[in-house]
Amino acid sequence: MSLVRVVDRFVSNFTNRLDAKGRVSIPAPFRAVLASDGFEGLYVHPSLDAEALDCGGNALLKEIDGLLGMLSPYSEERDMFSTALLGTSEVLKVDPEGRVILTESLKSRACVSSEVTFVGQGHKFQIWEPGRFRAHLDEARNRVRDLRKQLGSGYAAALPPRPRGARE
Repeated sequence: MSLVRVVDRFVSNFTNRLDAKGRVSIPAPFRAVLASDGFEGLYVHPSLDAEALDCGGNALLKEIDGLLGMLSPYSEERDMFSTALLGTSEVLKVDPEGRVILTESLKSRACVSSEVTFVGQGHKFQIWEPGRFRAHLDEARNRVRDLRKQLGSGYAAALPPRPRGARE
């Protein structure tokens, strides 16, 4: 049996308060992933489809580079993705205590003020306003339940018929 090294992935979720200077502590497990990734600082861009921030290090940038690499170098699609993923991004400095200062622009894009929720997504994590994250999580759970039912029925339909008298 192989063990998955969780230090290689952003997992779980954590809610932390912003201090009076607008600093927030990156959760220790997330800092460990960033350290193992070798990225200096924190790469952040507004999420393409949620009022949240996508964050990470080299793994996230590698994924963005891979996406851009699939598009024609001078295409409108590549320009649009580049603008959305690179042109609106910031690299935040992580202080010795593991905190970052969220700029006013980033806070505005994620609708955050006094607290943020860090949400692991494997190769990246997101920063959400806690109430918006709870609503998003409820929606995600409902969609996953529906998808699981669809996948389950599709899987069952693809199986060969059981012989009469076979156990389930």
